[in-house]
Amino acid sequence: MEAPSSLKSLCRYVETTLVPQDKTLNFTIDKEVFGLERDTFLLPEDITQFAGMEEIGATVIAVYMRYLHDVLKQANMCSMVGFIDPATVSANSGTIADRSRLAAARLQRTDGEQIFMMPYNPGRHWILLIVRPKRETVYFLDPLPGNRVVDEEAKNIVNSAIKIYNSHIARSGRKAVIWKTLSGTPKQPSSVECGYYVMRFMRDIIMDPSLAFEKKYAKGKQEAPYPQEAIDEVRNEWAEFVCPHLE
Repeated sequence: MEAPSSLKSLCRYVETTLVPQDKTLNFTIDKEVFGLERDTFLLPEDITQFAGMEEIGATVIAVYMRYLHDVLKQANMCSMVGFIDPATVSANSGTIADRSRLAAARLQRTDGEQIFMMPYNPGRHWILLIVRPKRETVYFLDPLPGNRVVDEEAKNIVNSAIKIYNSHIARSGRKAVIWKTLSGTPKQPSSVECGYYVMRFMRDIIMDPSLAFEKKYAKGKQEAPYPQEAIDEVRNEWAEFVCPHLE
């Protein structure tokens, strides 16, 4: 698997600097992106796994969301799309109550019709949830083929977060949150590409200023895998975003 050249130079940096000096790549993701400022540590294996098209973790995806935040800024779309930090909500990152509160705190910083992208990992698999708090609606995008259902834990977290959001804006809200499965997304060819697909879903959705993702990914639409070029585009953008942070 040939990695984009920007990613190759990152791998060289891992071999020549990070590993010999036992270092990580550190930078701060500012408050605007996830609602809370957070320090991010990219480990050498994060970079080499990403370069080798292996399974990736929350940090790699969060860094790409940080890049997409710049894309939104340039397009004047920050009031339309927000992000929820995958590391604070995915499995093994605290109790359901804690994770709901963190998601709710993020939703409370919304004005009006904003959608929030929430990559979620129930355990060794990435999916994308798109939360629309104002309409109490959540969209579920899963890159695995077949009849996929939302993980119960993810459902509980988002349902509770929307309840907390409702009480924050003092509305009674509807009886149950509306969940919609958008099954017409491109589908991953094997078991390792889910994280890359979720990154590409977010990119594709943002690149359409009308945010017509519900129509675009409706049932029966394009189910073929992404061409590798589409995934490499994402990997290249990620690496070009990370490169300036090298010491």
